[in-house]
Amino acid sequence: MPSPASAPDAEPTPGSDLLDGCTMWPADAAARYRAAGYWRGDTLGELLRAWALQWPERTALVDDAGRTTFAELDRRADRTAAGFARLGIRPRDRVLVQLPNTADFVVVLFALARLGAVPALCLPAHRAHEIGHLAELSEAVAYVVPDTHAGFDHRALAGEIRKRVPSLRHVLVAGEPGPDALALASVDADPAGLPPGPRPDDVALLLVSGGTTGLPKLIPRTHDDYAYNARTSAGVCELTPEDVYLAVLPVAHNFPLACPGILGILGVGGTAVLASGPSPDAAFPLMEREKVTVTAVVPPIADLWSQMWEWEPGDRSALRLIQVGGARLPAALARELGPGLGCRVQQVFGMAEGLLNYTRTEDGDDLVAETQGRPLSPDDEVRIVDGGGADVTDGEIGELLTRGPYTIRGYYRVPEHNANAFTPDGYYRSGDLVRRLPSGHLVVEGRVKEVVNRGGEGVPAGELEEHLAAHPKIRQAAVIPLPDKVLGERVCAVVVPTDPADPPTLPDVKTFLTTAGLAPYKMPDTLRIAPDLPRTPVGKIDKRTLAESAGESAAG
Repeated sequence: MPSPASAPDAEPTPGSDLLDGCTMWPADAAARYRAAGYWRGDTLGELLRAWALQWPERTALVDDAGRTTFAELDRRADRTAAGFARLGIRPRDRVLVQLPNTADFVVVLFALARLGAVPALCLPAHRAHEIGHLAELSEAVAYVVPDTHAGFDHRALAGEIRKRVPSLRHVLVAGEPGPDALALASVDADPAGLPPGPRPDDVALLLVSGGTTGLPKLIPRTHDDYAYNARTSAGVCELTPEDVYLAVLPVAHNFPLACPGILGILGVGGTAVLASGPSPDAAFPLMEREKVTVTAVVPPIADLWSQMWEWEPGDRSALRLIQVGGARLPAALARELGPGLGCRVQQVFGMAEGLLNYTRTEDGDDLVAETQGRPLSPDDEVRIVDGGGADVTDGEIGELLTRGPYTIRGYYRVPEHNANAFTPDGYYRSGDLVRRLPSGHLVVEGRVKEVVNRGGEGVPAGELEEHLAAHPKIRQAAVIPLPDKVLGERVCAVVVPTDPADPPTLPDVKTFLTTAGLAPYKMPDTLRIAPDLPRTPVGKIDKRTLAESAGESAAG
């Protein structure tokens, strides 16, 4: 592992034309990553072309609509790219993509990559609050949505965003488009005359941050670094052309997209099966029918599957590897999961900003159960520091700082935030509290900043508190996590009412937040009414005391 005392990188090459608002890797670091073979000069669109030539008739994708071969996926990506170009979408234009787990998502991703336009991958659960912000921040020219998903009409949301964001010219709908939108299926043209494709160091896509403070941020990932991310993850997971990967988490997430996810499995000639969700009713029949060998889940889903595995009928014995990430997997569950499901367990700890850690095949049972893995790349530079920024010794808890060949050097268009989120010499301040074992494996101990990890989704306490404080019946609000056997943590809002005789109710609060456009997963699960909020000696809300009293109340 490179020394924490590595010299600062050289300055970026002047005159770079990387997407405006992005921070490039310094020239010497980029040269080092290319020389090491991490960055191979591929673009995602070129990779799909190569895969289609190598495995044209193999099944690339399976979804509710049917099966798609590599050759068919390549052809659809070409024709959709040409359709986007005919609409006037140009290289480096940003396009919001909010599609569920379907072949359409993969086609649109590769089509935009082939054109050189930049998809911003929004989660299906995002609503007006988040989508409006992301559309304005990215100056998106188009927005791709399903007609309806999970009972929600995305066409109405798209219409609202289109009115708010002047740059948004096109709404493309997978399904019935309704008024003032185009059917995604109609975005189809002869690919002759497509503009030259992007460069390997161009931004391939924008991931959305989980967010620990305020609104989500956009994470620019280049073709070079993201291809390395997926390819090397596939190697760690020992994927082969015979593997079948089941995507049950929303594929706009980094984890099921490229860790190794869809891109990793396609890169070895395997098959990606796209599930509508992670429930046993949705996932288990697909696992039996498609002979699924690899999948990825968050800890609450792993717990649910372990309880239901022997009770649900079906042969799921093909499963050889279950990845668990998104939150720390309790050691007791980690020890039970493998024997219960009859497969190997792999802990994954990472971030859409870059650094990934995996437990490996050669790791003993204790390392798999009690750690969250070790870094993916030989050139992942990891520092663990105390509150003053000094490196701590192995075994001590500190904040994780990192840089490397697939870790960004800055969020998109937020220079003020970047000044705090990255050190002057390019390390990303993750906000994760970890300790490192002599073996290099990391153990996650918590977060520096406040966030509720609700089923693998990060709910920023500060953002929700701001929305709660705008409710006319709420004078003060604090958001804290409460332990939950299913979700890991549930969101508890402790509020001081404006009128103690007329406090808000949980349904009232949820209606108010829904009207404000907040995503459903950010809603409070529990509402507690308090006469006042406890304070620390310096006047801050004492959330430790709040959590203790809320936990005692729940236990009682």
